Amino acid sequence: MPILKECCQKTCFELHGYCFMPDHLHLLVQGLSGQSDLKRCISRFKQMSGYRFKRRYGKQLWQPSYYDHVLRKGEDIATVMKYILLNPVRAGLAEDFREYPYSNSKYAK
Repeated sequence: MPILKECCQKTCFELHGYCFMPDHLHLLVQGLSGQSDLKRCISRFKQMSGYRFKRRYGKQLWQPSYYDHVLRKGEDIATVMKYILLNPVRAGLAEDFREYPYSNSKYAK
């Protein structure tokens, strides 16, 4: 996802992984500095990808808002990423998360 990676880089986030589902998206990002701005990152990504989608398909891609969750102290990034990657398996879209073409993570093994 070049747009997603670009948006994360420009807003000071490390992209740990993602999973595009048919009706929603899971992202796991980590702020790298005090300049990291999640609202700016998501807004930029939705604007850029939504514009390209609308030009190609003639309809809106994203809902106006989003839901975020901040990891608490003690929550393991790899465990959270595994939960995200298993979404297509739980939804019956793949038997193994490695088969699902719309997700990726450096933690996927």
